[in-house]
Amino acid sequence: MALTRSELREKIMIILYQYDLMTSNNVTCDIESIMADNMEVESDFVKDMVYGVITYKDELDKIANEKMVNWDISRIDKTGAAILRLAIYELKYTDTPDIVVINEAVELAKKYSDDAVRKIINAILDKIIKE
Repeated sequence: MALTRSELREKIMIILYQYDLMTSNNVTCDIESIMADNMEVESDFVKDMVYGVITYKDELDKIANEKMVNWDISRIDKTGAAILRLAIYELKYTDTPDIVVINEAVELAKKYSDDAVRKIINAILDKIIKE
């Protein structure tokens, strides 16, 4: 059975979280293996989003940091950071409607992060779309 876009975004967030956790702890990892471990069936959407976020990570972090007051993305838990990077990438580099991106990010944050991180994610994405 095919996964919905919402379910695929959740998989992407998990993949990005695992990749960030491993690389930040200097653990050798292969993104293809992480994707294979998390996906029963290959998905071009997942691959495109994962590689996009990894490729533009520094730029995505810079965008997030410019929108935060007295904070930066490194202070957010790794799950929240993965959600935020995914959402910023999707806003900047895909044609997904802004409202869909924000709603999906907030729903993921409700499930995987605390309320403070959810509010930060919502505020940053709101600032980005108002530019």
